[in-house]
Amino acid sequence: MTIDRLNIINDKLNKLILSFQKVLYEEDASFLSNMKTNNLAGDDIRKYQYWEWTQGVGLFGLWILFDRTHVRKYLDMLIKYYNEQIETGLPSKNINTCAPMLALSYIAEYTNNNSYLSLCDEWAQWIMNKLPKTKEGGFQHITSDTVNEQELWDDTLVMTVLFLANYGRITKNNEYIEEAKYQFLLHIKYLTDKKTGLWFHGWTFCGNHNFSEALWGRGNCWVTIAIPEFINMGNCEESVRRYLLEALQLQVSALKKFQEPSGMWHTIIDSQDSYLETSATCGFCYGILRAAHLGYIDDTYKQCAYKALDAVLNNITEDGIVNQVSYGTPMGRESKEFYKNIEIKPMPYGQALAILFLLEYLEDKDIM
Repeated sequence: MTIDRLNIINDKLNKLILSFQKVLYEEDASFLSNMKTNNLAGDDIRKYQYWEWTQGVGLFGLWILFDRTHVRKYLDMLIKYYNEQIETGLPSKNINTCAPMLALSYIAEYTNNNSYLSLCDEWAQWIMNKLPKTKEGGFQHITSDTVNEQELWDDTLVMTVLFLANYGRITKNNEYIEEAKYQFLLHIKYLTDKKTGLWFHGWTFCGNHNFSEALWGRGNCWVTIAIPEFINMGNCEESVRRYLLEALQLQVSALKKFQEPSGMWHTIIDSQDSYLETSATCGFCYGILRAAHLGYIDDTYKQCAYKALDAVLNNITEDGIVNQVSYGTPMGRESKEFYKNIEIKPMPYGQALAILFLLEYLEDKDIM
């Protein structure tokens, strides 16, 4: 890679980082308006303002940034953020509000902060004992505004299961680790499309079907990210590890087939009349590179990430905002058209996934 090329990537990465905190603290007016009437727990909606899955993914991206660079100001940003939210008071627990706990568990381990560890313990116990379960013991994807009775969603693996697994690793709690393994296996059982190896967005035991059978982009990218991250925690015996990697291999092989010449993927992966979407593209590229760097998939798949780089860089503005990111997406229950009509707007997870992709790209020895 030329010096000029490296400078362009680092410049875009720096712009992303500078804009990240602004996006993290932006109010989501649509979400808050919805919560005024659809808040399942009935608690203060201001507590949800900055503590939801959208921030959770972003905080994980910021933790990875600190973990890779060891630049103290990134850790200080995280600590400041968590202390502010804890002081405000955290919202009621559900799948999506568990998402910020993943980064907090890493910070708790790194700093050995007993208050953080105690909070992680509280939320992990809630997941195990009080989170609604589907048939066969799946984590029901209950959110802040929707019960989603008897439903499994691929989002759950990143939003809740990775935290439970990581906290189990930190505390050497085998019960948590075994539960996380089971959730991965159960989600593979019901969400994998056997024709393509990609994943459906969801499954319901109320009728036993995959809703509109949408192969939704960002939902699939959660899988591409979650499997390598989970295995790298060191929690898996060989049989489970092998099973997860076979599922990842099937998915990545399919992603290669459906990647557009531009390097992007569509928001419905197998639908060319759905828009190209940046957050999923970044998630796929990060997950693919991460898996390759860890030795979980063949290095030839790294070409998918290389192919997407220019398109992603072009979708990062001079202000460090990531364009072409789809808004938070509930289940498309009746039709795939639902996904094609989701609003496009800058979101914290778009910033975070772009940061993760560029960081992992710069780790790649083949380009240096």
